[in-house]
Amino acid sequence: MLLVVLFSGFASTGLPRRVLAALAAAPLLGALAGCVPAHRHASWAIYPLQRRVPHDGLAVVSQPDGYGLHLWVDTDTSTGGICRPRWSPDPARLFNGNGTAPFSSGLASRDEFFAAVARNDVRRALRQQSEALCKARAPRSSYRWLEPPRRANEVRAANFPMLEGPELISDPNEVERREGQLLNR
Repeated sequence: MLLVVLFSGFASTGLPRRVLAALAAAPLLGALAGCVPAHRHASWAIYPLQRRVPHDGLAVVSQPDGYGLHLWVDTDTSTGGICRPRWSPDPARLFNGNGTAPFSSGLASRDEFFAAVARNDVRRALRQQSEALCKARAPRSSYRWLEPPRRANEVRAANFPMLEGPELISDPNEVERREGQLLNR
């Protein structure tokens, strides 16, 4: 009935009947296309999901059926008195994100990471988690927010100090040099 009323309203425009029929059916088709079960849409649920300590992870349900990202939150205290987030654009894959026991395994793509951090609600949650993690790890340091990278060319490799100790593997060049010295004696 609705189509007949819409069709008769368009009839006086002089457009061909096929075009008029398509225009009249467009609202109905749009309404039917919107009827997709909820499990086929991303819920975009965002909540803390601990990795090892409180505030060091964030779950983002970015795909249907509870799949998404497990974003890792880390801190950078290399500048004295300042704690800021350290970003890893290689998140873990989130499973069962809408369920009672979410978990992560494997890696998700960087493109998914960039799409997630482009959302204001995700960045707001990341800011809250990173600030809480900084307060727990470096309570005397002041917190400085650092935006996560949103494109591949913004990703910076983290420089970590060299670790030394008896349980760590030595530098192969240094081992070769020492062997050479021992053999020449």
